[in-house]
Amino acid sequence: MKQKLLTTSIAMALAMTAASAHAVDFTGYFRSGVGVSQDGDTQSWKISRLGRLGNEADTYTEVGVGQEVYNKDGKSFYVDSMFSMNSDGSNDWESTQAACNFDSKSCSEDATFALRQFNVKAKGLISSNPDAVLWAGKRYYQRHDLHIIDTKYWNISGAGAGLENLKAGPGTISAAWIRNDGDELNVNYLDLRYAGWSPWQGAWTEFGADYALANETDAQKASGTYDKFENSLMLTAELSHFFADSKISQKIVGQYANKGLAKNMVDQGGGWYDVWSGDNSDAKGYRFINTADLPFGDRVMLNYVLTYGRADDYAPNSDIDNTKLFSAVARGHYAWTDYTKTIVEAGAFKEKHSYTSGSTYKESGQKYTLAQAWSAGASFWARPEIRVYASYLKNDGDYDTTFNGNTDNSTWNFGVQAEAWW
Repeated sequence: MKQKLLTTSIAMALAMTAASAHAVDFTGYFRSGVGVSQDGDTQSWKISRLGRLGNEADTYTEVGVGQEVYNKDGKSFYVDSMFSMNSDGSNDWESTQAACNFDSKSCSEDATFALRQFNVKAKGLISSNPDAVLWAGKRYYQRHDLHIIDTKYWNISGAGAGLENLKAGPGTISAAWIRNDGDELNVNYLDLRYAGWSPWQGAWTEFGADYALANETDAQKASGTYDKFENSLMLTAELSHFFADSKISQKIVGQYANKGLAKNMVDQGGGWYDVWSGDNSDAKGYRFINTADLPFGDRVMLNYVLTYGRADDYAPNSDIDNTKLFSAVARGHYAWTDYTKTIVEAGAFKEKHSYTSGSTYKESGQKYTLAQAWSAGASFWARPEIRVYASYLKNDGDYDTTFNGNTDNSTWNFGVQAEAWW
């Protein structure tokens, strides 16, 4: 018996030693807090158009665990995983069990959990391109983010496979096949990117083409509905620049999309396929984005995002001829010390829908937020960060009774929020 226990102990020790040879990477993100408004809890509106600071009412987290499980002769295999949770933050015990309101007529889950990533990445398999990565599984695929409006404007993520960082001239090529269905319609994306070419010192570029294949079933074809959804294209070009002397960084993005991807150009989307607006065979759209970090000395920083988009013939079910969107959001701070700062965020947008009948419908709004924050450093991107904030939101559109139970065109939010990534 003692011999058996000793053998088991040795085996366990060897297993633990082998596992410890490859460190576990623990990554994540979360935001959470408490807030009130003029009419109950925090009222959130048009975050991707007006900005997120003082305009978020949820608890959201992503927790990732990854590990290199093999490394020999220049070849490595890495397993990556991530789970997420989202809730409205209203209860102590938040679960997937449905909770009913006081009249017992409506029920909803307190929280939702999701598998966001689970994949394997293999590196060093191509001797002539040792940095190239072969991957398969579910993953965030090279997402491009505008943080202050919580938008991924280039986001072809899902389950798939690909080869990335393949050296080609001054840059690298990445190619992927990713599935991301639209409602019940099977949609497969072919994604091709070239990144890293530097036209001058301090500048770099990225170009990409995403082709969405609408793969309807025989039953869907026979229904006469799904056969209206055609293969679609989205093109993206980016020019980024870092000015070393002033430490200013900026990016200019141009995008074009047609058919099922066209609506992304006016809804701040990153490449999802639209199956809800009707026959999209004639749809087309484009978008321009400009964003920058502007430091003014060591204590003052400004980040802004400007977007302009247009989409035509994308929503025949609503008789919309075209939609135009302009959004401007800026967040600046003054760091009093290495750990305290005052933050101001302002946002405004205008959106105009023109109908085939000749009529129009206009949406517009404003948001202003003042916050006092404590963070792990004085930089704009320092996290974790705790903020005490007050926000004013106003709807200037044609139908402006958005807030306080659809009775007012404006409201105030007050609250405390924490945000972190690691």
